[in-house]
Amino acid sequence: MMQRAARLIVLVLLVVAVALPFAAPTYYMQFATKVLILGMLAMALNLVVGFGGLVSVCHAAFYGIAGYVLAISAPKYEPASLWLTLPLALVASSAAALVLGALSLRTRGVYFIMVTLAFGEMLFYLFHDTKIAGGSDGAFINTKPEIVIAGHQLINLDKPLAFYFVVLGFLVVTVALIDTLVRSPFGHALAAARDNERRARSLGFPIFRLRLTAFVISGAIAGVAGYFAAAQFGFVAPEMLGWHQSAIVLVMVVLGGQRSVAGPLVGAIIVMGLEETLKGMTEHWKLIEGLIIIAIVLAFPSGLQGLIARAIPERERGDG
Repeated sequence: MMQRAARLIVLVLLVVAVALPFAAPTYYMQFATKVLILGMLAMALNLVVGFGGLVSVCHAAFYGIAGYVLAISAPKYEPASLWLTLPLALVASSAAALVLGALSLRTRGVYFIMVTLAFGEMLFYLFHDTKIAGGSDGAFINTKPEIVIAGHQLINLDKPLAFYFVVLGFLVVTVALIDTLVRSPFGHALAAARDNERRARSLGFPIFRLRLTAFVISGAIAGVAGYFAAAQFGFVAPEMLGWHQSAIVLVMVVLGGQRSVAGPLVGAIIVMGLEETLKGMTEHWKLIEGLIIIAIVLAFPSGLQGLIARAIPERERGDG
């Protein structure tokens, strides 16, 4: 029953997402694109946090690295090829996740959090304190990447509607990929290691390899999100890699539900919706947003999943 409710919510969100560009002004479509990108990043983080039981605070680094790869590889006055730059961004973010994961996954608990935070800050200051891609000033991406086949432009990403649906398509692929992973033997083994590492190890599960694989896949998905974030705004800066960005995405994961595939997307909608609404109401919007988020977490400690669980009678929940 819980699974049916979750799938219904995902279906409703998809229908709304498809219809939104035809019913809302361009500004709100571009805002929705930003929410979808951050939702993708939150789902990437949730693969490690919710399904792997590892609280990482360095995923903004993979997000930012992919954006910087686009900025560095894009020609100054011509559109970059998506077929070339997106794979480069994926390789860079995956390689960074592989190195960071191989080192940080040798620790546990609060030490893992500290190590991922340290690695994330190291990468932040690498771009902030050096001349790489403009240093602390960041770098501009003058034109969006192009999707060209045999010399013919397939999709014009300069058009907000086209860019929105491309991002939405990648988001749907992300949901399908993560859902397939968590339902597979790999996902069950990862969850077993999360719930009881000692027992999973005694049963012969390769814990380190499982977690490293999940960490690298998560980093790659974060890289896709970072690539499209850089393409949308036409600008990259060291702040994309900072711990503050990782913390915001972690809040999205908590609000949406850590054991839900698409829950973090709902968390992104809540956080970004609050920000957009409160900004126009008061200059102290961050304080009010924080209080609202605290209230939501106290009322629904399990996030969206907790809300669904309360709405479904216990008998029906058990039957599902």
